[in-house]
Amino acid sequence: MMRAGVLALALCAGGAQAAELPIRIVAEGWTATAVLADTPSARDFAALLPLRLMLADYAATEKVANLPRKLTMEGAPAGHDPAVGDIGYYAPWGNLAIYYRDFGYSPGLVRLGGISGGLDMLRRPGNVAVTIERAGP
Repeated sequence: MMRAGVLALALCAGGAQAAELPIRIVAEGWTATAVLADTPSARDFAALLPLRLMLADYAATEKVANLPRKLTMEGAPAGHDPAVGDIGYYAPWGNLAIYYRDFGYSPGLVRLGGISGGLDMLRRPGNVAVTIERAGP
């Protein structure tokens, strides 16, 4: 099934680069750390933070939420093949998505960054209210 309307933050290996932005995703006493990539789409997403979102389960693969506005697609690739921990933006629908299961290539999906661990809360069935915020100064 094609992944539509998703923002996916991709799994980051090896820690943050100097230009990457650390963020936190917080829900019900659970916190996950993530890093946004240094791309126009990820920087545009960072400009929206902090965000309070209700993440809904989608296809038993990811949690998704509508964003307050569409993100820039400047310099973005035609699509992305998300992995577990990816956070992405699905441009056709303007959605944010956080992947807790592997998924195939999706046209229109842009990788924003990745969660470095702690996906248990996202694997729970149903909706999850989260706050996404910058982790550093």
